[in-house]
Amino acid sequence: MFVCRLPWWRSSATCKLWQSGHFLPWDRYQMLSIKGINTTVGQEQQASMQEKQVLEDLEMPLARREMETLFQEQPEIGNQYLEDTLLRSYLKTHLPPKVLEEVHQDLERFGNRLLTKIQPLSWECELNPPVFQQYDAWGRRVDQIHTCSAWRRMKEISAEEGLIAEAYERRYSNWSRLYQAVKLYLFSSSSGGFSCPLAMTDGAAKVIESLGIPGSLKNAFDHLTSRDPEKFWTSGQWMTERRGGSDVANGTKTVARKQPDGTYRLYGFKWFTSAADSDVALTLARIADAEGQCTQGSRGLSLFFLRVRDKEGKLNSIQVQRLKDKLGTRQMATAELWLQGARAELVCKSSPALETGLPWHSTHSWGFQQMISLSRDYARKRVAFGKLLKNHPLHMQTVARMEVQVRGAFLLLMEIVRLLGLAETNLASEQDHLLLRLLIPVAKLYTGKQASAVAVEAMESFGGQGYMEDTGLPVILRDTLVLSIWEGTTNILSLDVLRSLAKSQGQVMAAFLSTVQVSPQLQPCSA
Repeated sequence: MFVCRLPWWRSSATCKLWQSGHFLPWDRYQMLSIKGINTTVGQEQQASMQEKQVLEDLEMPLARREMETLFQEQPEIGNQYLEDTLLRSYLKTHLPPKVLEEVHQDLERFGNRLLTKIQPLSWECELNPPVFQQYDAWGRRVDQIHTCSAWRRMKEISAEEGLIAEAYERRYSNWSRLYQAVKLYLFSSSSGGFSCPLAMTDGAAKVIESLGIPGSLKNAFDHLTSRDPEKFWTSGQWMTERRGGSDVANGTKTVARKQPDGTYRLYGFKWFTSAADSDVALTLARIADAEGQCTQGSRGLSLFFLRVRDKEGKLNSIQVQRLKDKLGTRQMATAELWLQGARAELVCKSSPALETGLPWHSTHSWGFQQMISLSRDYARKRVAFGKLLKNHPLHMQTVARMEVQVRGAFLLLMEIVRLLGLAETNLASEQDHLLLRLLIPVAKLYTGKQASAVAVEAMESFGGQGYMEDTGLPVILRDTLVLSIWEGTTNILSLDVLRSLAKSQGQVMAAFLSTVQVSPQLQPCSA
């Protein structure tokens, strides 16, 4: 036995504990039996056992002491559709009853599939990013991009669930687009990054449809909108070249040379090609005239469609330079590509069709919603300072502020896809078209910035655990950081808003002001 009569910082017991690296609470030492103090036999025996335990603890590594181990209950989410009261309230408010009944049943089923089947695949995609093999064992150049089985399964699931097809089948008329958006909204947080190629695939289908589905592109459109996993194609977008940035009018140097059969051969270098493992792609190039000259500026841009590989699986006169080493979205292959006479088909000779078809990309990237759901559940389980986090007013105020941000962005998203559905079924008024033109860049700008800010705040709500890679939370943060860049940048989108104001001579702003003043569509619904 040892006596702790000196001040704690001078006692021999403290010194021993300090030197051994084991510093136990003071009340543990007070429980030790001390000679000279009157105790009963039972008390002495109990004290002796407690003293023995303390001495054993001194010899045991700290991590192995059961009484010192700290566990935190893992936050979990259930069926994302059933738990999202705002989403279900919105659908109940806006969808016709018969449509709501059918959609509700499918979304409940889909929510269960996300939880039990798709979410595990998402983590597998993160742990097994794509790998580039430039040469085979015998020195032959093969330029193979190998993706994991989970990534390939995501493609099959996307077809099975009709994540692209639903918007183009028009089963529910103008509500089909909104229904598709809801499924993508739920899918994005569990997609393992596959929502990005789906967004580009949707954009490609939208471009082709906006041109009346030309006969030469009918086969491509059928593949892009197929529900058959064996037939379903995904599309990439190859826009950025060596000079990079959003200034494609001045940065595009790829040349298109017309062939006798009416097709084109493309020559150039694409510096940033997302979803490089896709089946097809839309890309920009400048058509060379008989003298080999190209028109510069935006007027000289043309949009082309190409197959990445031929029927035998060989690359279409394309060489893969390397895969990009990115901060986030590592699940998806992003590459640098040489086009060395790639065979392509002209889609249109001006870029407006591309602008018409692709504004809807940002609505597929809502993974940060999952962090809010996890944060709420964590607040119900985590105990700090003697009570659950949900009972700490300051913490819940922070969670509430994040929730308000997410709900506002959700309502903005739903309004855009509602208007888009009207436009695609020729039911939109002139005011609807004006409002859509304004809201698209505003939504991309705002949600891109907002997603990163909310993700950082949500990560902080988990304390140190939010910083741990194996919780999966840092992955969500990294993947959201790309949005303000990919969708913009913010300044470019701001200029796009100004351009919409100038081209419409202020009509878009007038449409916006009148809508928010009199329309219930932009008013929050009860949740």
